[in-house]
Amino acid sequence: MSRPAPTPVYTLRGAGGPLNTLHFSCHGGDTPLLFSGSGKGVIHIWDLNSRRAERIVEGHSGSSVIWVSTLQSTEALISQGRDMQVCLWDLREGRREVVDSVWTDSVGFCQCSLLETSPGNYLLAFAGQQTEEIKIIELPSKTPVCALVPDTKLGMVMCIKLWQPDSGPGPLLLAGYEDGSLLLWDVTQRSKLSQAKAHPEPVMCLTFDTQRLRGISGSSEKRLSSWMLDTQSKLQVTVEMGGVLPFSGLSWKTSGAKEEEAQRGSRGHKSAAGYTVLAGPGAEDRARAVTPESNHPYTH
Repeated sequence: MSRPAPTPVYTLRGAGGPLNTLHFSCHGGDTPLLFSGSGKGVIHIWDLNSRRAERIVEGHSGSSVIWVSTLQSTEALISQGRDMQVCLWDLREGRREVVDSVWTDSVGFCQCSLLETSPGNYLLAFAGQQTEEIKIIELPSKTPVCALVPDTKLGMVMCIKLWQPDSGPGPLLLAGYEDGSLLLWDVTQRSKLSQAKAHPEPVMCLTFDTQRLRGISGSSEKRLSSWMLDTQSKLQVTVEMGGVLPFSGLSWKTSGAKEEEAQRGSRGHKSAAGYTVLAGPGAEDRARAVTPESNHPYTH
């Protein structure tokens, strides 16, 4: 049985529409900020000290904002909308200006993925015009790097994550597809390293711990799958977890040893291998925390 939802520390109000994406940003001594993107094309920048929106940015021609992130600091914002554009914003000194944009030519819901390759330089991955295509470009130059298209029909690309392994020549990309498959791509070689069938239905979201090489994916059939990369960089599905609500996003919470002890003492609960996964929100506007190995929900 799931535990009752905890009381919120505080509630931020005034977004003016349904929220699709959130991004926390806190650099050094800077004020902690929360960026939210709404279904009405509005990005709110919330000051978590005053608990108010310090700035409101309107863009994407009123189309739904499905992804937001920051570059280096809170003064450079990047956003993705259903208007098929990725926009780079200059927020310095109170500005709210689009200084550059990338045309994705994709009308889907797949969120972009951003990877810093060196100070001030990034790789940006996004769904392309073709159903199964993933495009990768360099930023800020917008130089095309590659297009990744599987050699079999997997349906629309649904979610992606770029990451840089501790050992190896270049970045890798994980992708979830409409047929329930997960693919691991070598970006440098433009080649598929591994493929696994994680779900019978579309993969709606995924998250990946780049240190422990373990991941979780969620699907429209209300199930989570836990998987890992073995020593040969092969995807291995390890656990399936059912009975959870439909959801649209996942996030890891990896506990340290001291935090695990505190969890055991205060909650009588210890997440397997120090993991807790937050799944949500979904069709019923709920977020649920589960442990990957035991599938025990304890908040929602």
